[in-house]
Amino acid sequence: MSWQIRVEHSTGYRYASPVVSSYNEARIIPQTGGGQLTLEAMVRTEPAATTYRYWDYWGSQVTAFDVHLPHTELVVTGRSLVRTAPEPERPVDAPSWAALRGDDVADRYVEFLRPALYTPEHPELAAAGLELAAAHSPADFIVAVGDWVRDRLEYHAGTTGVHTSAVDAWRQGEGVCQDFAHLACVLMRAAGMPARYVSGYLHPVAEAEIGQTVAGQSHAWVEGWFGEWWGFDPTNAVPAGQRHVVVARGRDYDDVPPMRGVYSGGTSSSLGVTVNVTRLS
Repeated sequence: MSWQIRVEHSTGYRYASPVVSSYNEARIIPQTGGGQLTLEAMVRTEPAATTYRYWDYWGSQVTAFDVHLPHTELVVTGRSLVRTAPEPERPVDAPSWAALRGDDVADRYVEFLRPALYTPEHPELAAAGLELAAAHSPADFIVAVGDWVRDRLEYHAGTTGVHTSAVDAWRQGEGVCQDFAHLACVLMRAAGMPARYVSGYLHPVAEAEIGQTVAGQSHAWVEGWFGEWWGFDPTNAVPAGQRHVVVARGRDYDDVPPMRGVYSGGTSSSLGVTVNVTRLS
């Protein structure tokens, strides 16, 4: 069954000296589509700024804003109300590996089959992806990839950063959800299955009480195409379902950062990120 979830996401920066101009993009508004419906959404900035929205190349909604008043802190807060999609069934009429590796799929999904900045090619990872594909049907392959990734990465917060590649995390043997998703994408693409990186939020409690606000998480998972897109969370070994709120999709993290911008002023430090989620139904 679907859930209705309220999400509040706040992120901020402090500057060593006053910033006189900054130009920013935020990807913190959940998407509508694929069974998910965003009922309400707003983005507020401190200092206050006029915002405008557009959809980027990958279909993610971007809130853009400029600040031209001197400021030493910038805080961006997004609030949204979302009806999430229930846990999906795996496609029953999945194409064969031969069909997935055919020209039609390659032409249609070429951008989700090629390497990207944080999901580069690597011969050992390519061999692992092909070995898993040889042992599993396309419908079972993503789950097997998730098992492979969890066997090789330990979840340790703070051991990697947003600029860590899948190969670096694999060599290090630890990481966070972003690294799990990146590594899964590398294996899936190497085997010939289109794979996209999904960024959003996760409600951490499977049996959440109605009306209780808890600390949520910015989260990442993957979607593979085998007849249709199907989402799987390799960090938690579950299909992407009612606890997952989709915000953005792309080839890897570089296509979906929650905040991106440039500014004129002193060095910056993060004020941190907080995510609060409340299940309303």
